Amino acid sequence: MSGSSPDEVGQGDAGQGAAGAALEVKDLHVSYGSAKALFGLDLSVRAGSVLAVLGPNGAGKSTFGRAVAGLIPAQEGVVELDGRSLRGVAPHAVRRAGLAYIPEGRGIFPGLSVIDNLRMAARVVGDRSERRAAIDRAVALFPILGSRQKQLASSLSGGEQQMLALGRALSTRPRLVVADEMSLGLAPLLVNDVFAGLAAARSMGITIVLIEQFVHRALTFADDCTILSRGRVGWAGPAGEAGPEVIEHYLGGSE
Repeated sequence: MSGSSPDEVGQGDAGQGAAGAALEVKDLHVSYGSAKALFGLDLSVRAGSVLAVLGPNGAGKSTFGRAVAGLIPAQEGVVELDGRSLRGVAPHAVRRAGLAYIPEGRGIFPGLSVIDNLRMAARVVGDRSERRAAIDRAVALFPILGSRQKQLASSLSGGEQQMLALGRALSTRPRLVVADEMSLGLAPLLVNDVFAGLAAARSMGITIVLIEQFVHRALTFADDCTILSRGRVGWAGPAGEAGPEVIEHYLGGSE
């Protein structure tokens, strides 16, 4: 399928992808120069569900996340959100279409204040009152952001920065969130806060793709699981069926 223009979302009818799927990825190929990273990746995410995307380092997890968010080009394949093509669409248009990507390593503007970070995120919604409501939602989810609103984002702790990143993503009520290694480098108590925020997103009806290092935590939280191996799907199924033998085979007995 050819891509849409860089600033437009494809004109397919919303909701006309695979039955019940919010995100549909078919035969996705991504390369960095001559180095191939994804080899015909196929996966779908059911609307309102949580999909855990797992795999060892170098398996292509973050490449997948960046590709569906429009941050790196795909050479072949289909990426659809609610039946609308996102292939070749510019990142800001992907965001406006309802897909929010939280990259590994936060996803904030460290040189801006907390409130200005939230204002930047809210720019994708309509009028002033809607933007104010978006900021209020982020603060309601993570009250610490309200008390830190005048601080530079760079002065926040690692956990607070992740709350800001998640608050930015959820403030505008996206259709789908791709959260890439949000717990990376965080203390266990802060990981709990991150997962509490993701649980709040799920309760809002937001579909979640969770790229995560804490395998068992991700499997407990998710409905479905896809394990990547060398740029391909190695295993896929209900999260509850990813037993010890599957984890050992594909992840080497990771946490």
